[in-house]
Amino acid sequence: MDRKLSKEELNKDRLFAKLAELSEEMIEDHGKDFAMGALVLAAQWIAKGESGPPQRNARH
Repeated sequence: MDRKLSKEELNKDRLFAKLAELSEEMIEDHGKDFAMGALVLAAQWIAKGESGPPQRNARH
């Protein structure tokens, strides 16, 4: 079953690759717990429909 990927599918693959690279970087720098927490927070931010970039002045 050889079919060409659509432009949308190619773009999604590209974005998943970027997400994987960022995830690996977060794990290397701060560990799995940080990476998972950051991705969960990002998913919650998306689910809430928040507009604009996430708050940058949050305390860590």
